[in-house]
Amino acid sequence: MESLLVSTGVVAIAEIGDKTQLLALLLSARFRKPVPIILGILAATLANHAIAAMVGMALSNWLRGDFFQWVLGASFIVMGLWALKPDTLEDNERRRITGASAFLVTLVAFFFVEIGDKTQVATMALAAKYQSVIWVTAGTTLGMMLANVPVVLVGEAAASRLPLKAIRIAAAVVFVLLGILVLLRHVIG
Repeated sequence: MESLLVSTGVVAIAEIGDKTQLLALLLSARFRKPVPIILGILAATLANHAIAAMVGMALSNWLRGDFFQWVLGASFIVMGLWALKPDTLEDNERRRITGASAFLVTLVAFFFVEIGDKTQVATMALAAKYQSVIWVTAGTTLGMMLANVPVVLVGEAAASRLPLKAIRIAAAVVFVLLGILVLLRHVIG
């Protein structure tokens, strides 16, 4: 039980202000379908953190290699460029977006954004410490949901009132800066 509670608390706190909250806001404003987005976050987190917990039990230093730092930095920059892409759907076209589309986009985006993230690294370390894939994955997933579900619900409710272009530009800037910082930190040491 300790592994579940510690994992939940660590990740819920670590997620406050994290890039995944920004992604959750962006997705909720773009699709305006909170249930498929929440389910996408849940599925992506379960898959990502289960893998991380298994790897953490087997190899606690797996994500410290050069290759993964480059992939992490590049993924932030790619997410930033994607965030710059303006919405091309009109309101009547937006209604045609299915819950499956919102779910799939959320699933893929969250899964890849979590690669190399502090919560994934924390999941690996917690699994190595507690030697429990199931309880650590359950706890870290619960922590992610506690941090991101309110953002999705607020984002969906405020989407019609928010300046989407400004949010898109802010998200792009944050993601690109994070990517550059990761790459610089890796190059400089």
